[in-house]
Amino acid sequence: MFWTKVKRVIKAGFINFWRNGWVSLATVLVVIITLFSIGSLIFAKAILSSTLAQIQDKVDVSVYFKTDADEQDILALKSKLEKTREVKSVEYISSEQALENFKERHKDNALIMQSLEELESNPLGAVLNVKAKETSQYESIAKSLEISSGLSAETSIIDKINYYQNRVVIDRLTKILDSTKRLGIIISIILIIISLLVTFNTVRLAIYSSREEIGIMRLVGASGKFISGPFVIEGIMHGIIASIVTMALFYPCTLWLGKMTQNFFGGINIFEYYVSNFVQLFLIILGTGIILGAISSFIAVRRYLKV
Repeated sequence: MFWTKVKRVIKAGFINFWRNGWVSLATVLVVIITLFSIGSLIFAKAILSSTLAQIQDKVDVSVYFKTDADEQDILALKSKLEKTREVKSVEYISSEQALENFKERHKDNALIMQSLEELESNPLGAVLNVKAKETSQYESIAKSLEISSGLSAETSIIDKINYYQNRVVIDRLTKILDSTKRLGIIISIILIIISLLVTFNTVRLAIYSSREEIGIMRLVGASGKFISGPFVIEGIMHGIIASIVTMALFYPCTLWLGKMTQNFFGGINIFEYYVSNFVQLFLIILGTGIILGAISSFIAVRRYLKV
């Protein structure tokens, strides 16, 4: 008996969908636009995250040591930094390697090269290049090097820390990361609200056109669930069809943009991202479409039945 009722509700939902024809098509198109926009935001976030990750990987804090600093003390500090929660990696550059790197950068400057040859000793000290897990953590790392009691025994060997020279770049990158996350959330919420309103009003229109049938159902004692069920199924159908069409549209779009994103943004091919994350993307788009259709339809029916 239960499954018979379920089948009738689903069948009635299909009938409503096809009977409403152009209205259903218009609703599906609106949901497609919403889902396509949400999907595009996912792709944009992937591109932006990849690009910012490359930039972030080039940002670090360099700790310059005095020329008379003992190598064992420097390596001890390196070991302590590597155990710090905020630190991603620490690269050690010896004073000899620092000198070689300096010469390589200025090999075309005859004056600098001549000045180095006249010096009797290496003027450069060793360096530790510290990378944080998050750009917002560089300040705490720099402060820990300066004032942390755990590192106080080693700070006397430090000549300078270049965090404050790089602070503008680091802060700007942190703000970009935070802003893009907030912007993506805001745009998604706006699009979802628009889709909910359109689907809600479409279902209300369908309910209004079926008001005589609903009245007859109520007179013969049909339950609220039996009356509202077909309209909820109709809303779910809007979401499912829109999801399938949206994912199909992404194929040619990402195929066309794949090489462009790889060349322009240096690393991520959006088509390869689409293929490798297809199942996850489809589930997100499908879930969003079904939820949008079901919730807006359910609210519309509940509101009508209270009249």
